Amino acid sequence: MPILSLILVLVAVGVGLWLINNYIPMDGKIKSILNAVVVIGVIIWLLQVFGILGSLQGVTVG
Repeated sequence: MPILSLILVLVAVGVGLWLINNYIPMDGKIKSILNAVVVIGVIIWLLQVFGILGSLQGVTVG
């Protein structure tokens, strides 16, 4: 993945999270959980992009 695409995705996720946090009224606990889920998801995605974390295609839920 080119570095420009990587930066654009990170900026889009950040702006989207900022918009949700500022303009959608919700309880602070729910915002904290949402922020944590997004950050963990982005970290896992970055680890996959850089090849540090193996492919998660074999993981099944349920």
